Amino acid sequence: MRGTEKRKTMEKDAGPQDAQPEPKPTQDDSIEKSSGPRLPKIVPFRDLCRCGDEVWIEHAGQLYRLRCTKQGKLLLTK
Repeated sequence: MRGTEKRKTMEKDAGPQDAQPEPKPTQDDSIEKSSGPRLPKIVPFRDLCRCGDEVWIEHAGQLYRLRCTKQGKLLLTK
């Protein structure tokens, strides 16, 4: 068997379990590797408070309440 024929036969014999796809870089990976300024992570408030108009945040052992007022403003209280 010649080299190219042998390679084709080996490729046919290799099953899906043998093939390992290369991991795709995530957005966080591309940000860390870039030499430019890092962009802030933006999270819409509605995603944080899916079951109401407030969310409790723990930071450095302290609890904070972030809520949306009737006027649509955010209020952070300790």
